[in-house]
Amino acid sequence: MSVITGTRGETVPTVPPGTPAVDTADVSALLERGRTLSTPVMRAAVGRLAPPMDTVAAYHFGWIDAQGNPTDADSGKAVRPALALLSAEAAGAAPEVGVPGAVAVELVHNFSLLHDDLMDGDEQRRHRDTVWKVHGPAQAILVGDALFALANELLLELGTVEAGRATRRLTTASRKLIDGQAQDISYEHRERVTVEECLEMEGNKTGALLACAVSIGAVLGGADDRTADKLEEYGYHLGLAFQAVDDLLGIWGDPDATGKQTWSDLRQRKKSLPVVAALAAGGEASERLGRLLAEDAKSTAFDSFTEEDFAYRAALIEEAGGREWTAEEARRQHAVALRALDEVDMPARVRDQLIALADFVVVRKK
Repeated sequence: MSVITGTRGETVPTVPPGTPAVDTADVSALLERGRTLSTPVMRAAVGRLAPPMDTVAAYHFGWIDAQGNPTDADSGKAVRPALALLSAEAAGAAPEVGVPGAVAVELVHNFSLLHDDLMDGDEQRRHRDTVWKVHGPAQAILVGDALFALANELLLELGTVEAGRATRRLTTASRKLIDGQAQDISYEHRERVTVEECLEMEGNKTGALLACAVSIGAVLGGADDRTADKLEEYGYHLGLAFQAVDDLLGIWGDPDATGKQTWSDLRQRKKSLPVVAALAAGGEASERLGRLLAEDAKSTAFDSFTEEDFAYRAALIEEAGGREWTAEEARRQHAVALRALDEVDMPARVRDQLIALADFVVVRKK
């Protein structure tokens, strides 16, 4: 059984028994192909930005360091570009047809990261200082806005009917992504959030853009709306599985792998799935957790909490069942995503690769 590993060496299963092992070589090749084909187009797009936004964006993508020197820093997993290229192949087109969609989705994704880091106060991403920490909040906002505009510009420049259809899907996904971030922020200030509200928020914040990624290449390749919709269904549920794993890593992830602080989501008082599920579970641990988090919300000493303080809260979440419930939810969403592929006529090789990427999403450690 595949697992993710916590900071103290614990393991939590994330895919059900009998699931084939992820072919890491195959997945790595898919991710590398997405990165290789999309990066030159991404660099050219970023090159259109006025100084200093071009260099700030280059820093965010890991192409240069804070002093402007070239670097090979981590630029992200490239799951979305990989999905966009496979999406084109699912429609019978060459993977290159999906490149403009891959780049557009990745630009929107990074627009959201720039703004989210600032709003959440995150100082580290991919083991480096975030843009707002290095270049200031104003540049983080401006560069994020510019990347969003570039995404739509790149698609519309194609000038085809398919490009118009793809842009509509991208703008709809972008609006849902923003809805999700707004919900996420509002939930931080609420004492209780339901599991249903949390899943809706995460479907907007993560599921919508992954859904777009895995349909946009197909649309550019001439796929009909039914095919694109079914691919979106796969991507949406894959996004929920992805976010469930992300929520586990946000509390129990290894900082050396995630590039974030220990207990990252607890430090930000996020109402993520493990927290919400634990609070909804009932029982002694759930009630203790609820009282403790209610006190935290009013505490003036929260910023001085120790590692032991956060570890205790994490232990209560686990005791109340929030960790295992979230791992099970990742498994369930993974299964729903794969079932959606059964209704799409596509080459067997492409189907297998979409399954391999889905498996990768639920067993990743960062």
